[in-house]
Amino acid sequence: MTSDYLRTAESPPCVRGLGRAQDALDDLMARVGVDGLTHAFGDPGFLARVDQHAADVREALLRAGRAMTPEGLVSYAASVTAAARRMNLFLPEPGEADPARLDWAAAPWHLLRLVAVCGIAEEAAWV
Repeated sequence: MTSDYLRTAESPPCVRGLGRAQDALDDLMARVGVDGLTHAFGDPGFLARVDQHAADVREALLRAGRAMTPEGLVSYAASVTAAARRMNLFLPEPGEADPARLDWAAAPWHLLRLVAVCGIAEEAAWV
């Protein structure tokens, strides 16, 4: 499913151009990245889970023939977000993922994937 989405020849309009991809990554950081990564750096077990999801993200991009770029990450995040919406899963707005509102230790797969995308973007200095 995710790989098929990533194989599309044209990027979605929201990720055409580096500036737009970086804007989308910044938005993702505001929604889940800052709080999720903060929790990960304080919880080695959670960090290990995020690292495994990051490896899965990298592998999915590789299998789809997509480069590890901001645009590739945003396309991947868009596919995860679309799947989560189809399943009626919670997708936080900016500021809704703080530990007072979200139990990061019990975070579902889609939030872990999105935090992993943020971690990859942070490592690459794209956010």
